[in-house]
Amino acid sequence: MDIYGDKRSGNCYKLQLAAGLLGIEYDWHDVDILKGESRSADFLALNPAGEIPLVVLDDGRRLSESNAIINYFAEGTPLAPIDAYHRATIQQWQFWEQYNHEPRIAVARFIKLYQGLPEARRAEFDALQKPGHRALNLMDQRLLNQPWLAGDQLSMADISLYAYTHVAGDGGFDLSPYAGINAWLARITEQPGYVALEAG
Repeated sequence: MDIYGDKRSGNCYKLQLAAGLLGIEYDWHDVDILKGESRSADFLALNPAGEIPLVVLDDGRRLSESNAIINYFAEGTPLAPIDAYHRATIQQWQFWEQYNHEPRIAVARFIKLYQGLPEARRAEFDALQKPGHRALNLMDQRLLNQPWLAGDQLSMADISLYAYTHVAGDGGFDLSPYAGINAWLARITEQPGYVALEAG
């Protein structure tokens, strides 16, 4: 399969991490969003939404949206439980990641890492800190009481949330007070097939 993405992006990294843990081989294609490459005619022909990550399967079928893609990768593996409630719990965390975690943690990271914290976005960056820490605190409380977010084993919920949480410092978020999160981050790095996020 072919994966199109930006190696600094947490959403794209989810695919790299999931593929590493599952032993999936792929060809990587860099897409520089700051240069407008996701809006080029060639890329829009692959994904009219003009968004990354994008997967093109060997048979030509395409998938976008990071959590949908990694759930597809996990189908039929221990990372995708058969039990309907367990699967829904994983999806619950993934929806929460997209609506409550990513809009704070990832956006603050983008403003600081990608854009260099321009003065025009400083107020927005500062405003993201409190709700970002609120999201981190919710995760921490969960992880102080159990090893994984959605049950007693690693799942796609953990991969979805790990991507931007482990680089939250890039967005100005100090993770040192979060014992549950830090222990969880360490558990994930110890998994066979773990792949680190590249600087890009």
